[in-house]
Amino acid sequence: MKSVVKEKQTFSKDERLSSRKLIEQVAKEGKSFLVHPFKVIALETTFTTAFPAQVMMTAPKKRFPRAVDRNRIKRLMREAYRKNKYTLYTALTEQNKKLAIMLIYVGAELPEYKLAEDKIILILQRLSKQNEATAQ
Repeated sequence: MKSVVKEKQTFSKDERLSSRKLIEQVAKEGKSFLVHPFKVIALETTFTTAFPAQVMMTAPKKRFPRAVDRNRIKRLMREAYRKNKYTLYTALTEQNKKLAIMLIYVGAELPEYKLAEDKIILILQRLSKQNEATAQ
């Protein structure tokens, strides 16, 4: 497969965390942190895709009963991740690591795109730095 570092800003099926076993493993064993309004759970693991990270994005039905709102939140999260993922990808490919990540929106109201993008950039930088620290 092609190099994934900043060539194309896509978000393909292989980049999505969809394996039930892996999702459960991330939820149980993953390390979590909060960058309000997002909770992040990440686990270093192995999978067969060419991408160094797989991501799952969720919004709680309890806080957002309307599917329209949940879908909008997830769409904003996906777009912000898609545009800024190369920072994480470069760090992970340099360290030869693979990450499974869950992004959970925990805010009370619908986010603006700019806020979501700023917070996701912070999350990706923090994940990159965490993996650099564990590599040493």
